[in-house]
Amino acid sequence: MNLPFVEYHFGTRDSKPPEGVVTVHQVHSARVLTSCEAVGRPDADAMITNTPGVIIGVKTADCVPVLLADPVRRAVAAVHAGWRGTAASIAQAAIRRMAQEYGTRPEDLHAMIGPSIGACCYEVGPEVASEFGIGAPGRVYLDLWQLNRRQLEAAGLNAANIELVGECTRCDAERYHSYRRDGAAAGRLLSWIRIR
Repeated sequence: MNLPFVEYHFGTRDSKPPEGVVTVHQVHSARVLTSCEAVGRPDADAMITNTPGVIIGVKTADCVPVLLADPVRRAVAAVHAGWRGTAASIAQAAIRRMAQEYGTRPEDLHAMIGPSIGACCYEVGPEVASEFGIGAPGRVYLDLWQLNRRQLEAAGLNAANIELVGECTRCDAERYHSYRRDGAAAGRLLSWIRIR
């Protein structure tokens, strides 16, 4: 996402987040808040803002961080999309809220799908697979990257404006925390975005 009006970063083990990042208490929902509504860290899984200098972020340890930027209306979003949030179309909910609050048009948006667990490592049971209409017997490896990409395209984003980092957090222990790999001992990665 090469847009001069924004600055963003996907978290790694070594990254030091800037001071003052606004976060929410993530609960694997489809709830989207403006940065002004996020005072006190209420329950939600996405935030939006059009205020320059306000840094919004999401924490992940295998879930998908999705960052959105509207260069026309100068607005941004940070989205936490685990399997529950993806099943609830959290990225689309963020786009709808950006349209409601700032007049964002999906065709103007740019998106970046950050590091998370890849389909190579994300084996799920039939109850999770069925949430996505997958009824295959045996092992199912869920591809949250492509599921979120498809939802962004279905919301009206141009495919050329969707970038995928394509790095699996479970595979790369040197760079990323992973709940699937490390269990309760896993740290969290903070991904953030702000308008300059």
